[in-house]
Amino acid sequence: MAAVASETPFHVLAVDDSLPDRKLIERLLKTSSFQVTTVDSGSKALQFLGIHDDDASTVSVHAHQLQDVAVNLIITDYCMPGMTGYDLLKKIKESSSLRDIPVVIMSSENIPSRINRCLEEGADEFFLKPVRLSDMSKLKPHILKSRCREHYEQEQQHQQSDSNSNDCSSPTNKSSSSDSSRKRKAEDNEEILPQKNRPRHS
Repeated sequence: MAAVASETPFHVLAVDDSLPDRKLIERLLKTSSFQVTTVDSGSKALQFLGIHDDDASTVSVHAHQLQDVAVNLIITDYCMPGMTGYDLLKKIKESSSLRDIPVVIMSSENIPSRINRCLEEGADEFFLKPVRLSDMSKLKPHILKSRCREHYEQEQQHQQSDSNSNDCSSPTNKSSSSDSSRKRKAEDNEEILPQKNRPRHS
């Protein structure tokens, strides 16, 4: 199973309103063996992910769609008309079904306050444009980290459900084991007592 998963290319959703930038990021991602889907706006990205821009309640309805799409990472431009990359990031992090997907923001402007705001909102990386091939190597660790987090959360849920079922059965086990130990102590005492009562021979 693991071998199959590792052979499947990671799927990146790239969001940029600029066609040349979109083509560049697509080429870099494909060169780095990623599967790529490109869209030209934040609202189209949300539609692709199964969320409608105006109605956050549709997330749960469209959660199954995400399973088919299986986006492993989203890389988005910051400056876009309508919905900025920051707005898109917030929408993704507000969604219970999408918030674990790593998000990378790109911008041609190096504005520290903007970078910090995106990172505080949950962005995993902030790339300065033009994005280079060397930047692509930073994407995979975020995907793997989010996979590990998902796996860990699933493990925790399994453990919780297991411990809950064990808790139900454990009281009877505890009482039976304490009963048997009590009996054993009583038997030991019976063996000891007669010896104490024996008269001593001087």
